[in-house]
Amino acid sequence: MNLQADKLPSPTVSESAEANVSSTKKRRSPAPSSPTTVAPPPIVASITDLTNRLSEYLSPTDLKLVKEAYRFSDEMHLGQVRKSGEPYISHPIAVAEICAEWKLDVQAIMAALLHDVMEDQDVKKEELIERFGAPVAALVDGLSKLEKIEFQSHIEAQAENFRKMLLAMARDVRVILVKLADRLHNMRTLGVMSPEKQRRIASETMEVYVPIAHRLGLNNIYRELQDLSFAHIYPMRYRTLAKAIKAARGNRREVVNKIMAAVKTTLNEAGLEAQVDGREKTLYGIYCKMRDKQLSFSQVLDIYGFRIVVDNFKNSYFALGTLHALYKPMPGKFKDYIAIPKSNGYQSLHTTLIGPYGTPVEFQIRTTEMHRVAESGVAAHWLYKNEAGTLTDLQQRTHAWLQSLLDIQKQTGDSAEFLEHVKVDLFPDSVYVFTPKSKIFALPRGATALDFAYNIHTDIGDQAIATRINNEPVPLRTELKNGDIIEIITSPNSRPTPNWLTYVRTGKARSAIRHYLRTINLNESTELGKQLLAQALVSLHLNPELPDSLVDKLLNESSANSLEELHTDIGIGKRMAALVARHILDLVENDSPSIPFQHMGDEKINKPDPVMIYGSEGVSVQLSPCCLPIPGDDIVGQLKRDQGLIVHTAECKHAKRMQVKEPDRWIDVTWGEDINRRFDCRISVLVNNERGALARIAAEIGEADANISHVNMEDGESKDMTKIHFTIQIDDRVHLAKIIRNVKHLNGVSKIRREYSN
Repeated sequence: MNLQADKLPSPTVSESAEANVSSTKKRRSPAPSSPTTVAPPPIVASITDLTNRLSEYLSPTDLKLVKEAYRFSDEMHLGQVRKSGEPYISHPIAVAEICAEWKLDVQAIMAALLHDVMEDQDVKKEELIERFGAPVAALVDGLSKLEKIEFQSHIEAQAENFRKMLLAMARDVRVILVKLADRLHNMRTLGVMSPEKQRRIASETMEVYVPIAHRLGLNNIYRELQDLSFAHIYPMRYRTLAKAIKAARGNRREVVNKIMAAVKTTLNEAGLEAQVDGREKTLYGIYCKMRDKQLSFSQVLDIYGFRIVVDNFKNSYFALGTLHALYKPMPGKFKDYIAIPKSNGYQSLHTTLIGPYGTPVEFQIRTTEMHRVAESGVAAHWLYKNEAGTLTDLQQRTHAWLQSLLDIQKQTGDSAEFLEHVKVDLFPDSVYVFTPKSKIFALPRGATALDFAYNIHTDIGDQAIATRINNEPVPLRTELKNGDIIEIITSPNSRPTPNWLTYVRTGKARSAIRHYLRTINLNESTELGKQLLAQALVSLHLNPELPDSLVDKLLNESSANSLEELHTDIGIGKRMAALVARHILDLVENDSPSIPFQHMGDEKINKPDPVMIYGSEGVSVQLSPCCLPIPGDDIVGQLKRDQGLIVHTAECKHAKRMQVKEPDRWIDVTWGEDINRRFDCRISVLVNNERGALARIAAEIGEADANISHVNMEDGESKDMTKIHFTIQIDDRVHLAKIIRNVKHLNGVSKIRREYSN
C-alpha cells in the first residue's frame, strides 16, 4: 500500500457513525440503546480529570461554560455507545482532554465536547448559537462538515469533502486542531474495528492527517499518528519490528548509557546548563529507513538519538562545538535548522557523530522555546500565548500557508483541481532558497525557478522570461537546491504557456497558470470543444444540432451556465466530449416524449471527420514536445485537462502508454491543407571527430532552407566519433527527408536519424 501523501484514499464514513457508535441511526432526542449493543456492566464517563486540567488555566466562568457544553453533549448522546461498550460521551471528553494538553481556549474545548452533536443528533447551528454563542457554533459547524467525509467512488465527491476540510482550517486553525485530536483518540481506540476498517481508516490517517499534522508542526501527534497508522496498515511488520526494537534496546543499553554520561559530563565541564534526553526513533521512521535504503534491521544503527535543550540561542551553538570536540562528526550530516527554520517553524541543530564502538548517534540541539514549538507547533500559540513575541515567525508562516489555500481556492475551477494543487504542499521535504536581498523562501522539494517566481507574486510568475541562479543564467525549469540565490527576470510581454504546467511543482503556481490559460483564447477553446462534442454526438448516431429544451436540461444537470461554457470546458480538457455526449444520449432516451429530438438514421451515419490541425491554433492545440510531430506524420490527439488538445505522432511511445491508461481521452486528428508555418524537429548526426565537421553539417542544413534553433554534442560510440544533436525548423516530412539525404552524403557522416525524446 502506498504510504505517500500524493494519493488521497477514499475518505471514510463519518467516524462518529462508524468508529465510535454501535448504532448509526440519527436521532434528535436521546433514546436508550439496544441491550445487544451495551456491554454490561455500564461504564460511567466522568469529566473530573478534564476539569482538573482546565482549572490550571481557565477561569471559573470559563469552566462553567465547559460544564454546560458537557451537559448538553451528554444529553444528546445519552444511550449512544461506542464499539467498545463505553458511553459515547467518553469520546468527546477524551478529545477535549487532548485539546486541554495544548491549553486551547474555552471555545475550542466546548467545540471538542460538542463536535458530534450536529452530525449525529441533528442539532441545528442556530440552536448552538443561541446556547453557546456564534464562535463555538462556527467551530462545531466546521467540524461537522469534516465528519461528512464518506467513502465515494466518484473523485469529485472525495475532493469536495477534502476541500471543505482545508478551507475550514484556513478560516480557523482551531478546527483542524480539534479534528486532529478527534482522529488521534479514534486511532488510539481503533482496535475494536474490523481489520478491513482498521486498514482503511489508518490509510486515510497516514495519507491525509499525518502530513497536515507535520505541516502545522504538531510533531508529537505527527509521530504518534504515524506509528498507530503503521500498526494497523501493516500489523505483522509492526509487531516484528517492535519485537526487534525491544531486543535491541537491551543490547544497546550499555552504549546509550555510556553516551549519555559522557555528554552530560562534557557539557557540565564546559559550564553549560542543559537538559539531555535519550530518545528512540519511531517504529515507522525505522521502517521507512529500512524500506527506502533496502536495509535489514541489523544494518540500521542509529535507532537512538539524543536531544539537548539549552537556555538560549548562543548556547545551542556552544553545545554543538562541545559535542564535536567529544565525538567526531560525520561529514555531510550537519543541518542548521536554527538559521534556516523548516516551513512549519521547526528549529534545531542536527548533527550525527561517531559514538563509542563506531556507532553513529544523532543529536538535536535547541533552546527551550524552540523545543516548545518543535513538539506543539502551531498549538504552542495557545500553550505559551502569554510570552509575547516568541512565536511571531511561526504564526506568520502558518498564516501565509493558510492564506495560500484561500488564494488557490479563488483561482481553481473545481474541487479535484484544488485537491491536486494542495496535496503537493503537504509534503514535508522542503528546499530553502534566497532572493538577492537574502530573504528566505521555503518551497517543496523539486520546485523550479518558475515556482519561486509565482511564490513571490502571481504577476512575477506570469511575466517571467528567465532566471539567474547564483548569478548564472539558467532556464525557468531549473530545479532548485538548498541555498540557491535566485533572481527572476521579467518582461511585460511574457505570458504563461501550457508547457509551464509540465515543470511547476507548487499548487500556487499550477493554479495561477491554469487560471490564466482559462481566461485567454477562449474562442479557440470554445470552437475546438464545439467540434469535439459534435464529433462525439455523431459517433452515437445523434444529431449535433441540439434543441433548446435539451440544452436547458443538459445545462441544468451539468452545472454549466451556457452551452458556450460547456464547449469551452470540453476544449480545454476539463470535460470529456464522449461523456457529455453519453449524458445527452441518456437524456434523449429517458425523456424522449418531452424532448423534440430525433436520432440520426443509420444511413446518415458516417465515421466522424477528424479534427484538422494547422499548427497555429494557439494554446488550445499543442504539438507534444516528446515527439514533435510535423506535417506528413500520422498523428493522434490527446485531450488533456486544462491544456486542451495535445498532438502526438501515432508511433510516439509515450502516447501509446497513455492510450492504454486513458483510452477515452484520445481522438482522431489529421493535418490540414495549406499549412503556412514551420515546425521544430530533432535530428542526431554521428560524425567523425574531425575539424570542420559541425560547420559542414550546419552549412548543408542552411542550404536546404532550414533553420537551426539548438545544437549540443556528446561523445559518440567510439572515441573518434561525436554525436551532434540538432533542433531544426522545417516545413514537413518531405523537407526533413531532403535534409537527411543531403547531410548523409557529407564526408565523415556515419549516421543520421530523426530523434524523439522517448
